[in-house]
Amino acid sequence: MTPFGARLRELRQERGITLTTMAAELGVTPAYLSALERGHRGRPSRSFVHQVCQYLGIIWDEAEALQRLADLSHPRVIVDTANLDPRATLLANRLAERIGQMSPQQIEAILHLLDEE
Repeated sequence: MTPFGARLRELRQERGITLTTMAAELGVTPAYLSALERGHRGRPSRSFVHQVCQYLGIIWDEAEALQRLADLSHPRVIVDTANLDPRATLLANRLAERIGQMSPQQIEAILHLLDEE
């Protein structure tokens, strides 16, 4: 599941909207919306995120946050470490090989480190 897919499902369920109803209102198939929620589709377009925001009545900061989640929700990430320090390549490869075995706490700790400025 992607961050956008998880949030989309949460917003839809909070409002008591079925997947079929929301898909019809957005002009997409229920299969597409389900795949998007489960992270089996690539990141959604900006126009789709805008449609979702309009349909759900999401504005301002919450709309920006949803777009940010969409931007960070590509389920297959490519990390280009060409011309970077060799340790950057090591980090990318170690993360790729271990991320599937990490606990939620370990993932949260890494995210916390990345969020520090």
